[in-house]
Amino acid sequence: MAKEYKMDRTQVATMSFAEADNHVAHWADKSERERMDAACFLIYQIFGTNQYTKVDRTVTERRKRN
Repeated sequence: MAKEYKMDRTQVATMSFAEADNHVAHWADKSERERMDAACFLIYQIFGTNQYTKVDRTVTERRKRN
């Protein structure tokens, strides 16, 4: 991700169902790459990481399903 974004966590938006439908249409017009970049940006912001952060595999657990 070449672009740098800052997320303003002080703002919260409420919207009607009609506005939410328009929001879906907005993302439907974006390319798959733009949608993935936006999703990665949000994930990085939520977890306080970036694309270079290694995954800490000591906190995960693997088990076999019966």
